[in-house]
Amino acid sequence: MSDHSSLGSGKPLLLAIALILVVYIGLAILGVPQKGTQLITDIRHDAHLSEADEFELHGRKGEIDPKTEHSEAREGDDEAEAGHHAEVIAHPPYWMITPFALLLGAIAVLPLVPATEHWWESNLNRFIVAAVLAAVTLLYYLLLFEGSMHAHWPAHHVVGYNEFGWNSILTFEVFANAIFSEYIPFIMLLFSLYVISGGIRIEGDLPAHPLTNCAFIATGGLLASFIGTTGAAMLLIRPLLETNAERKHVKHTVIFFIFVVCNCGGCLLPIGDPPLFLGYLRGVDFLWTLKLWPEWLFVNTMLLVIYFVWDHFFSYPKETVQDLAKDEFRTRRLRFSGAWLNVPLLVGVILSVALFDPSKAFPGTDWHAWFYLREIVQLALVGVSLAVGGNVVRKANKFNYHAILEVAALFFGIFICMQAPLQILGVKGPSLGLSNPMQFFWLTGGLSSALDNAPTYVVFFETAKTLGGEPSVAGVAEPLLIAISLGAVFMGAMTYIGNGPNFMVKAIAEKSGIRMPSFFGYMIYSCCILLPLLVVMTVIFF
Repeated sequence: MSDHSSLGSGKPLLLAIALILVVYIGLAILGVPQKGTQLITDIRHDAHLSEADEFELHGRKGEIDPKTEHSEAREGDDEAEAGHHAEVIAHPPYWMITPFALLLGAIAVLPLVPATEHWWESNLNRFIVAAVLAAVTLLYYLLLFEGSMHAHWPAHHVVGYNEFGWNSILTFEVFANAIFSEYIPFIMLLFSLYVISGGIRIEGDLPAHPLTNCAFIATGGLLASFIGTTGAAMLLIRPLLETNAERKHVKHTVIFFIFVVCNCGGCLLPIGDPPLFLGYLRGVDFLWTLKLWPEWLFVNTMLLVIYFVWDHFFSYPKETVQDLAKDEFRTRRLRFSGAWLNVPLLVGVILSVALFDPSKAFPGTDWHAWFYLREIVQLALVGVSLAVGGNVVRKANKFNYHAILEVAALFFGIFICMQAPLQILGVKGPSLGLSNPMQFFWLTGGLSSALDNAPTYVVFFETAKTLGGEPSVAGVAEPLLIAISLGAVFMGAMTYIGNGPNFMVKAIAEKSGIRMPSFFGYMIYSCCILLPLLVVMTVIFF
């Protein structure tokens, strides 16, 4: 994974995209992706039939007929006597959190140690560390894990361990859960939004007044719900940095940009943030998230107010007279380049996310999208952006692939290493004693700060489902779903790894010469600013 990730790699990337498209078309001719979709729809159909049978069996009030109950018990005894038993879902021992903790520790500590500071700047070295710890996790499942687990690729099923040898099948399922089911859709969405938005240039240099920076952050916070946190962040971070190029005290501006644009602004629609999209795939109505607007408005407005006070009264006055004079003198009106092509392509990415889910019929039809068609469409849109848009705008943006490669390298290991803690949480979640929205908010949010917020959302979504309650949204009591959604989205801003765009914005800012805080240094800001604000929000709204 080379760090020579400049525009010079455009042609090889286009060739790679073309090759992937050709291979996918060939597989489609053979019917391979269609079989994956058929498997998903068959399993979902069987699940619906099972739910209907259970409803008929137990009645509307959940009452069980004694005769039926006795019959079921007898059938269970017969199966036990025949040597067949229900597979018990197991979880790894708690010490298997260690690889994930070590990876987080590497991300936090290695950039601070003089001996490893420059070594860690290489994406290849980051990938090596992530891959080694991922390999340790997979080796545990291969050699030591005993039990059954849920697998999700290409569709949900349960897989057991091998009593007489290595767990090669189960280990593959762990890898597939992490990479094929979660990482590939995750990184493809980020990659497509990153590259396409990199072809749009908002050019200009406004006076870097506190109110100007507030306007940039507020605009990004609004756009985040409609073009995704990644798209909004990549679109606006460069013009924000250029506007502030003459100022020396800029670090706090980037941090508040991460708070609002990369996270808290993206909770009004499912396309805004990956956790909400996963909720949409599980049956949450597309427009339901608009109900989160009071919390969205409160948190983002308060962050903007805090930022304005900070910048106006503390940071802006610290700038030298010479720098402020340059900032006032070197001004240019905002101009847009590349939007004619890349804005429609961004819309195409959003539509692919909304429409090409293989588990759901295409609106108005019975047709289900082919397996991985969503990602192939996104990749094709990237190819169009690179081939037709040219490099002029990207050169002006100083666009390169370093930031997305950093995310790809680290999250490859994160997605694999976090399978063990997620599996522990999945088994132990229902016994945690969670019962009210505040508990769900803080536990979902706390783990979304350390784990990626998308799979954390899913775990607590499924946990809340077991509790029932009315009114219900997709089987989850609405107050609990509100808490889970807000916790995953808002507290993804607590660390650099809570949400994908956080790392990308950090990397772009550092490439622009801004010395961003370390992993723990960033957490000082989030714990002192965002955390108290979220406490106030829970008191007001929960």
